[in-house]
Amino acid sequence: MKSLLLIILFLCQGFLFAQEGTNMKKVIKPPEKVQFAFEKEYPGKTAVWSEEYVGDDDDEVRYEAKFNKDKNTKAVAIYNNLGVLKAYQLQIPLSKLPQQAQVYLKKNYSPKAIKEIAVVVDDKNKTTYEVGVNKDSKFYDVVFDKDGDFNVIIEKN
Repeated sequence: MKSLLLIILFLCQGFLFAQEGTNMKKVIKPPEKVQFAFEKEYPGKTAVWSEEYVGDDDDEVRYEAKFNKDKNTKAVAIYNNLGVLKAYQLQIPLSKLPQQAQVYLKKNYSPKAIKEIAVVVDDKNKTTYEVGVNKDSKFYDVVFDKDGDFNVIIEKN
């Protein structure tokens, strides 16, 4: 009986460790430069920080600050390790998407498939729109340019 209980305990522990996965972002405290840049840009905002390795060889670290822009709007500010803002994402409603993007989405996806919509401004001041959708049990980002023209679809993990 003790052996059976021990086996069950080990199996449960294995399932718990497996839930973390390899792509989960770990909540962290960013370097001072990054924290200072965020506080200067968004005074009074409290962020939940995570880090992610990007680049061709996953050798660049990016820090993501997720915070509430206002009561109902979520935002993400992405910084490099020197505290330089690399991108800013702001949650928006479907009605704020350019009309061309709305038409594309209505033609290709059901309303239930659309999970999140964001306007993204990168460090070169280039604006794009990212729409997170579920299709065939997978999650994708459908990306549109500033005018609402379809750009690319990216499968996410």
